[in-house]
Amino acid sequence: MLKEGSTVELREDGWREGRTNTFREQERMKKFKKEGGEEKVLKPAQSGPARVAVAGKKHLVPLVHLEEDELEEQFVRGSGPGGQATNKTSNCVVLKHIPSGIVVKCHQTRSVDINRKRAREIMQQKLDVFYKGERSDILVKKKEAEAKKQDKRRRANENLERKRLFKEGLLVQAAPENDSV
Repeated sequence: MLKEGSTVELREDGWREGRTNTFREQERMKKFKKEGGEEKVLKPAQSGPARVAVAGKKHLVPLVHLEEDELEEQFVRGSGPGGQATNKTSNCVVLKHIPSGIVVKCHQTRSVDINRKRAREIMQQKLDVFYKGERSDILVKKKEAEAKKQDKRRRANENLERKRLFKEGLLVQAAPENDSV
């Protein structure tokens, strides 16, 4: 499995250089071998430009850089499920951006370091929305995802309606045949 930040050479024809090691590639190669093909392990391309795919997070959005002197950070006791382990430890991070007044509270894990990192990521997203407004990349991506989801839901409902009408058509055709016998 590729780790974040690692690179893989890809040829123009889409074959990956070296061994296949992802599950999808292994399944594709099994199917290819069943059909009589042989596994192709390519050597670096001698001619033509090679593309480099970088493994990691998809759709990274350039966000506002946080200045540490503009942030006020507090560690408070957490709340919610978890009982004594949650209620006694101060691993909830409250981060305040002084110039804008935005406050972020993060208590997603029991680790203070992870909560600090996630609080800063959330703060960056909120600041991006605060400063850019409707032109924010985050809002644009959310709207695109929502539109895609609604389109998928609409197509599914249309498909269900077609199936229902088809079944009704079969029932209407079958009913007169039973009456005539």
